[in-house]
Amino acid sequence: MTDQGRPTRREHGLQTPADFPPTHASDVHDEREVLLDDDYSDGAQIEARSQWQLFRRKFLRHKLAMGSLVFLVIIGIGAFFAEQLAPYGYEEIDVLRANTAPTFEGLHFFGTDQLGRDYFSRVLYGTRTSLQVAVVVALLSTAIGTAVGAAAGFYRGWVDSVLMRLTDLVLILPGLAVLLVAAALFGQGSPLRIALILALLFWVSLARVVRGVFLSLREMEYVQAARASGASDLRIMFRHMLPNTIGPIIVNLTLVLASAILVEATLAFLGFGVNPPIPALGRLISDGRSSMQSMWWLIIMPGVTLVSIALAINFVGDGLRDGLDPTQQET
Repeated sequence: MTDQGRPTRREHGLQTPADFPPTHASDVHDEREVLLDDDYSDGAQIEARSQWQLFRRKFLRHKLAMGSLVFLVIIGIGAFFAEQLAPYGYEEIDVLRANTAPTFEGLHFFGTDQLGRDYFSRVLYGTRTSLQVAVVVALLSTAIGTAVGAAAGFYRGWVDSVLMRLTDLVLILPGLAVLLVAAALFGQGSPLRIALILALLFWVSLARVVRGVFLSLREMEYVQAARASGASDLRIMFRHMLPNTIGPIIVNLTLVLASAILVEATLAFLGFGVNPPIPALGRLISDGRSSMQSMWWLIIMPGVTLVSIALAINFVGDGLRDGLDPTQQET
């Protein structure tokens, strides 16, 4: 009993602090280690993944994008090594085999045209021309659109107004009509000239996207901290803000690739593209349209190749979009 006559905790059968052994920090640490070992004894571990690892994981699970990427790699290798892989030259004539339907005999997989030229070889060389134009258009238009959008979104004010009015002006132009006139005056016959003309019209959509992203990023805390630390405008734009815009830029690049291939084929089909004897997919389709009823392969083979490449690029773009989207949940 205590002095006040009340029973103690020990008399009630309760434990007192003296009944517990002294606890040290090392004991608590050891107990936490034991609990963690028990929690993960089944082999499940929490593993932190980088942004690149998350993107790669999502993209590899996109079966259609992976299959399309493999297809594009095969097509690209075949096109850019056409001299080594094509069974014939694209201007090699064999009148004895003129108007031959697709056959494995003589390696005429896509048949021959009216002059006996192997159409598989011509499609292979034409694919190289179309891909060269598309790659130049995609890279150049991406560079222009990124620079214009970044400057407009970062500086705002009169810089934004001038650049966006220029973007709107290019956007409202009738694209095909401008391309036809420009190709007829400046670019007809040369793949590089065709690519430059297309690039000067393909940058506007990316510029608007990059501007919108930069407008939101410039208010972020890390941008304000970089500005307070004395970083230059170019360093803030290209070191801190541009890496967070890579996702939309890459996705737009794939869309431009597909569009450039189709537009270049349209110009070649209308006679304003690459001049003969250099083959292009649109030119091959145009050359075969006069005989399409009797020699269907002159239209079908380059046409299927053109559509397959454009679809494959779009599927790869879908995979890149899903992989680069941080809100996309893994399934």
